[in-house]
Amino acid sequence: MATRRQEKVARLVKEAVSDAIASHLSDPRIEGFVSVTRVEMAPDLRAAEVYLSIFGKNEVSQNKTFVAITHARVRIQSLLASRIQSKFCPVLRFHRDEKFKKTMEIINIIDQAVSGLEKKDIE
Repeated sequence: MATRRQEKVARLVKEAVSDAIASHLSDPRIEGFVSVTRVEMAPDLRAAEVYLSIFGKNEVSQNKTFVAITHARVRIQSLLASRIQSKFCPVLRFHRDEKFKKTMEIINIIDQAVSGLEKKDIE
């Protein structure tokens, strides 16, 4: 269970990373829409696990975008350091968040099942 301080810092990190990716990175490999879905802070607030959801044309462009963001980690951390008022800036570790993708796959499966049942009812 995260403490209130962890939640507060996580919220600040999420906002700062989102802003950095959207406004301060000009890497041509970053394509599509990138969303910071959640941030988990270490108990000592020295590390942050940042989960990204990347929506792009295809899997290749999504992978390129993730690699570009990972390579820009130091730049993102420096932008975060200017916004956070703490003794130290948390070390960022990026992960791909596949929850949304899995949710969309489940919704598509349900839609297919419903349309299959509707076709049976019509016949």
